[in-house]
Amino acid sequence: MVFAVPAYLFCKYERIKTMSIYFDKDFLNENMMGPNVVTLLDELLMASNISFEPGMRVLDLGCGKGLTSLVLADRYDIQVFAVDLWTAATENYNRFRAFSMDQKIIPIHADALDMPFADAYFDAVVSIDSYHYFGRDEHYLDEKLAPLVKKGGIIAIAVPGLKEEFQDAIPKEMLLSWTAEDLTTIRSYEWWRNIFRQSKETEIVSIQEMACFEEPWEDWLACDNAYAISDRASMNAGAGKYMNFVSAVLKRR
Repeated sequence: MVFAVPAYLFCKYERIKTMSIYFDKDFLNENMMGPNVVTLLDELLMASNISFEPGMRVLDLGCGKGLTSLVLADRYDIQVFAVDLWTAATENYNRFRAFSMDQKIIPIHADALDMPFADAYFDAVVSIDSYHYFGRDEHYLDEKLAPLVKKGGIIAIAVPGLKEEFQDAIPKEMLLSWTAEDLTTIRSYEWWRNIFRQSKETEIVSIQEMACFEEPWEDWLACDNAYAISDRASMNAGAGKYMNFVSAVLKRR
C-alpha cells in the first residue's frame, strides 16, 4: 500500500532504495537518460496515493533504460511491460536479469504510436519523462493508449514542463541548449490540462505542478551523458526559472 506523503519528504534524500534494489551513484549516472526518473516516479505515485496490487499488468511506457520498471516490479510485485523505442530490448533484458528481475519485467522495443498489445490488456500505465515526445497530439490518448487499459485503470504521467507558455520570444537561456523545435515538447500545466480535457476515453483525476525540480535535474546534470553535458549551458544560465515538472493521473472510462 502507498501512503500519501508530503512532497518535500521525497524531494531531498541521499539515494534511492526500494525493498531490495539499490541504485548507487555510478549505476544511475550510467543509465539516466534525463532528469532522475526515479525521483519523479516516487513523487507521482506517493503524492497521487497510487497503489498497485501484486500481479497487476502495468505498462511502463517510454521506460528508457528500465530504472522505473525495476522500481515498479520490485516495490509492488507486479508484471511490468517495459516499452521503449530508443533502448534495445536485449539491453534492458540484460539489465533486468542482473537484478534478478527478468521474471517480473518484459522488455519490448516498440514505438508508442504502434504498440503490439491487446485492448484492455493493462491494469495501469506509467510514463515518466517520455509522454511529451509522443503524446502531444490530442488524438493520441484516445486512439493509441487508452484502449490498451482496462475500464477504471489509471494512466499516470510525469513530464518536464513550463511554469507558463512563452507569449513572445523564447528566452535566450533556453536556446543555449535546446532548439525551438526541441522546446515544442515542453509545455505548461494549462496546456496539458487542455489536451487531456479533450479525451472521451479518460477522465482527469489530477493534474498539477510537481514539487520536485532541483534534485532530478541535479542528478542528471552531474552525470557524464553527452545530453546532460549539453543541457548544462541552459540550466547554468538560469533556464530552470521558467521550468517545472507536470504530473497527471487519468482514469479510463
